Amino acid sequence: MNQEAQSAKRVLALASGGGHWVQLLRLRPAFTGCDVTYATVQPSYAAQVPEARFFSFTDATRWSRWALLKMIFQVAWITIRTKPDVVITTGAAPGVVALRVGKWLGAKTVWLDSIANVEAISMSGRKVRNFADLWLTQWPEVACAEGCAYKGAVL
Repeated sequence: MNQEAQSAKRVLALASGGGHWVQLLRLRPAFTGCDVTYATVQPSYAAQVPEARFFSFTDATRWSRWALLKMIFQVAWITIRTKPDVVITTGAAPGVVALRVGKWLGAKTVWLDSIANVEAISMSGRKVRNFADLWLTQWPEVACAEGCAYKGAVL
């Protein structure tokens, strides 16, 4: 392995499907020069990031307890396995798990709340407030009301 590959920051970029995934992909230019692993709920999304390692995990909501438990274990395992220097997510519940586990592993953590949350931070976003190193919203009005930072929108 060459020196450049050894020194590249390991980034775990993880999100739920749909809009969360689309917003995460919009951040790809920020990962230039990094060793990026992507993770999401749709195995077919791997085709969108052929240059990177990719994992999929069970899609779950707070109303599907067994699927949620399975997703928690899968995301925790992905996070432990990738040993990231940085965990970044656009949400939702899987991002909460990845940020918490990443933080326990010593990674820097970044939460970028979905652009769909126009009036307030999402429930998942509120749950990561105390352990996200960088807690972001895509709406300046929400940043003022909720206390998280606004640095622009990805869409």
